[in-house]
Amino acid sequence: MTMNTLGFAAHSSSDALTPYRFERRDPRPDDVVIEILYCGVCHSDLHQVRNDWGGSIYPIVPGHEIIGRVVSVGPDVTRFKQGDHVGVGCMVDSCQHCTACESGLEQYCEETPTYTYNSIDRHDGMHTFGGYSEKIIVSDKFVLKIPDGMDLKGAAPLLCAGITTWSPLRHWNIGKGSKVAVIGLGGLGHMALKLAKALGADVTLFTRSPGKGQDAHRLGADTVVLSTEKAQMEAVKGQFKLIIDTVPSVHDLNPYMPTLALDGTLVLVGFLGGIEPLLSTVPLIMARKSVAGSVIGGIAETQEMLDFCGKYEITSDIEIIRIQDINAAYERLLKSDVKYRFVIDMTSLKE
Repeated sequence: MTMNTLGFAAHSSSDALTPYRFERRDPRPDDVVIEILYCGVCHSDLHQVRNDWGGSIYPIVPGHEIIGRVVSVGPDVTRFKQGDHVGVGCMVDSCQHCTACESGLEQYCEETPTYTYNSIDRHDGMHTFGGYSEKIIVSDKFVLKIPDGMDLKGAAPLLCAGITTWSPLRHWNIGKGSKVAVIGLGGLGHMALKLAKALGADVTLFTRSPGKGQDAHRLGADTVVLSTEKAQMEAVKGQFKLIIDTVPSVHDLNPYMPTLALDGTLVLVGFLGGIEPLLSTVPLIMARKSVAGSVIGGIAETQEMLDFCGKYEITSDIEIIRIQDINAAYERLLKSDVKYRFVIDMTSLKE
């Protein structure tokens, strides 16, 4: 028996999200059935709903920053029990046998991960539907434990914004005394500041908005640099081991390259597409600098991040909304009018 579920869906790239009933698949022996309590609103939800990247499958129920409570578990599940608080991020499955999956890097699955929504289930061919809904059914391998006492509302964005910035911090071995910069102060940027600071790094924010300084310092920035001010950019030349670029739209990378140290890396986590204007290779060649990309994180790495956030009492800065206000929230998201992540209280679905 499939599970009849209520959610909010878009039926085309120009449609508003509206209530939608759909069928969840039958639970399998390794599945966890989760009642969704909160779901973060990621910028990629908006991109997918509006088909900005192509490939959107309608109707689409977005949402991949999911916090919920376990309702039931399959006979093969030992890690979770009824009543546990759990999380589900951007993936619900992967091939489990390629080099990436065997290295715990399911996000780079060579056969493509099964995404939480707008994807096709690799076992039964059904469409996947996301967290803007009452319940979700997920293989236990892709379910995450939420540390005891963590604020559940603020934990939701950790499942995407948190892990997207944690993964590069870990990959490039950021720790005590590392000099890190973050470009852009939004959902991803504010998490990058908090996590880099908690890892012991010296943290700088690059921004074009003079008004963001006070908030940046509160979130963990030691220094704020206005990227439009030549003298300020000159003052941080050759400093950073890692720059995390969270800007979600096309922008010029060239001004940031001189601020990287020898062997430094600028990692793109926000923008998908072609770099414009062209990137000069001179700073790359003259100081062995790199421009890299990174996407979310593996399941083990995501659990590590959640446990770290539990220990250091880190959650996202959020604004709680009702599901009925999601379309207005999308309009505000387009204007960057949120500090710093919308989270839907899914009890509002019952209204």
